[in-house]
Amino acid sequence: MMREFEIERQFDVKIERLKPNKGVYLLKTNKGSKCLKKINYGIQKLLFVYGAKEHLVKNGFKGVDRYDLNLEGEPYALVNEDIYTLSEWIDGRECDFKSVDDLENAAKSLAYLHIASEGYEPPENSKLKTDLGRWPYLMKKRVKAFNKMRDIVRKKKNRGDFDLNYIKNYEFYKELGKRAMTVLENSCYSKLCSEAENKKSFCHHDYTYHNIIVDNNNKINVIDFDYCKRELRTYDISSFMIKVLKRCNWDINYAKLIIDSYNEISPLKEEEYRVLFAFLLFPQRFWRLCNRHYYNEINWPSKTFDKKMNKLIMEQEEYMDFIKKFKKEYEQHE
Repeated sequence: MMREFEIERQFDVKIERLKPNKGVYLLKTNKGSKCLKKINYGIQKLLFVYGAKEHLVKNGFKGVDRYDLNLEGEPYALVNEDIYTLSEWIDGRECDFKSVDDLENAAKSLAYLHIASEGYEPPENSKLKTDLGRWPYLMKKRVKAFNKMRDIVRKKKNRGDFDLNYIKNYEFYKELGKRAMTVLENSCYSKLCSEAENKKSFCHHDYTYHNIIVDNNNKINVIDFDYCKRELRTYDISSFMIKVLKRCNWDINYAKLIIDSYNEISPLKEEEYRVLFAFLLFPQRFWRLCNRHYYNEINWPSKTFDKKMNKLIMEQEEYMDFIKKFKKEYEQHE
């Protein structure tokens, strides 16, 4: 196996066993358990991610899957045209989104992560990843996309279940998108972005159960920083909340639990709630699913797409009920 040999040579490590595991490889090596991963983005972006993790560790947030360095002191191996990373394999279980204890700990850890992220200067040869200031544009573009996708469906000769569901429901999500845009427009979004810019903080951007590992000492570890970038912390909080709430019937109590736990460590300011509300309102999941479907971004079987679409439609009522309660609880005047 030329590949294994190359990994061993470049990282100066001896591989004793190699086992595929959810899109990565679990390696048993002479230096302990490692995670080998092929990455699908360039070295400059990787250096941003590497720098971000090292910055967290330096600032006391040690529970991350640090990269191993190759013999040249770089956090990757090049095998043919492919880029591989080797990182610590963190033993433990995935965070349980129905467990109150796990959720409290995960929300607090997210707050600690955000605090530790402040003051990050990316390495010189890295590519700065940022979404600061971009959300008004992104929301507008994605809301426009709903009409484009509608036109794609109209031109189709044979429409499947997904198409029919799309036509029936896209107006509902388009209106939510517009509502989110208005909320964001009437918020302190740009002021908060300037503050985040000055703080030089970043977000994980994929804070979900399989990236939150509870180790054998019941400590939270955060892995897979591939999507991390400069961003408002309310984005991370909202996306974490949505990932939890869709599994918990949009029960407002889970939202409160997350916000209260986060606030214990790093309180949100009054003006951040409106931006958080805009993120919770925006139909990101519907847009992503349809975008993947109509622009062939992902080759799932059509049954998978249908199932995901049906699930979204089924939860509309619970979701709208949650939005109403959240608005009242955190006094969002639109």
